[in-house]
Amino acid sequence: MIKQQSVNSKFKLKLILKITQAINENLSIDELLQQYKYILFDELKIGKIAVYKFNSNWEKLLVSGISKECIDKIKIEKHLSSISEITYISRDLPEVFWSFDFIIPIIHKNSVLAYILIGDIDEEMEGMSPAIKHLSFIQTISNIIIVAMENKRLYEQLLIQEAFKKEMELASKIQNLLIPNQSSLPQNQYISTRGYYQPHFEIGGDYYDFINFNDQELGFCIGDVSGKGIPAALIMSNFQATLRALFRPETPLDELMVQLNKKVCDNSSSEKFLTFFIGIYNYTTRKLKYVNASHHPPLLYNFKSRETTLLKKGCIGLGMLNEIPAISIGEVTINEHSKLLCYTDGLIELERDDQMEVGVQFLTNMFATPKNISDTFTDLIHYIDIGKKNNAVIDDISLFGIEFKTTHM
Repeated sequence: MIKQQSVNSKFKLKLILKITQAINENLSIDELLQQYKYILFDELKIGKIAVYKFNSNWEKLLVSGISKECIDKIKIEKHLSSISEITYISRDLPEVFWSFDFIIPIIHKNSVLAYILIGDIDEEMEGMSPAIKHLSFIQTISNIIIVAMENKRLYEQLLIQEAFKKEMELASKIQNLLIPNQSSLPQNQYISTRGYYQPHFEIGGDYYDFINFNDQELGFCIGDVSGKGIPAALIMSNFQATLRALFRPETPLDELMVQLNKKVCDNSSSEKFLTFFIGIYNYTTRKLKYVNASHHPPLLYNFKSRETTLLKKGCIGLGMLNEIPAISIGEVTINEHSKLLCYTDGLIELERDDQMEVGVQFLTNMFATPKNISDTFTDLIHYIDIGKKNNAVIDDISLFGIEFKTTHM
């Protein structure tokens, strides 16, 4: 008897070492399952087995020795969710289990990771049933195999996440190159500028730009693609390249908008569109021509009169329709000391104390002050806490400001 127990112990130890070696060799999940199946069927003489494992949902990992008709009747949430310990399948349990002898739950980190159903083919065999004889050992090796599979899955998932994270970091760096940094913004005797950009995720669908056409003319724009994340960023990156290729001071703004609308329709799905504002300012004539394509109207504040004007003239958003029905070009002569604020909707949809507190009027009041554009931006960013750790941010945020100087300043 003692000798037989010793033989059995060595036999089981050999199998555990074999499984451990397979795990250490980093075999695939399918290869581990084949090893597991070999041990149960060929070494332990188990006749029937079904393995269910939970990933994001329940999956059948292994089925053998049992008909598909029987397996298809088993519904994990309905039939197995209440089982948390090894259970002998008596006639008190649902009939769907009667082809098996035991249910073995695999517990990992206080939750059921898998269910193993085992049974013998020959119910009339002499001597002890293999399922009963090796029950504890089957639980042990099942636990080793299933946990190893789970660890392998989590590790592979981590690798994918890390690779995705690196790709997103690279994409973020590339996109940031498309957004002007403060050192590259135009600063001269005619204007001062400030800009700010913060995507909700690593990359986003907001965009602003400045283009110095010549010594007399400055082009600028701001846009916001519907949605967030990668799809919006791809559309905006493509749009930025298109705009840079088409935006010229000699091209009328209404013609430019027609061309841009066609490109957006060609390059994006029907549910994606852009709100967009574009302008050209002439330093000599002090005239600003613009088109607002359903974007939040920029604020133009006159320091002398203390009046704020909303720049609303324009058309529908780009990509909303295949053809823009009508386009109005706005024109403003800025003879006096003034400042302009262009922004995306993320700025006025910041949450503070669980309330949508930062609205257009609130923003207007903050902007309509005697402070220059640099100090105004410092106050804006500080007051509404536009920081990367600010949990109130629910969308991409872009804003830029231009201060129009006078010759006697």
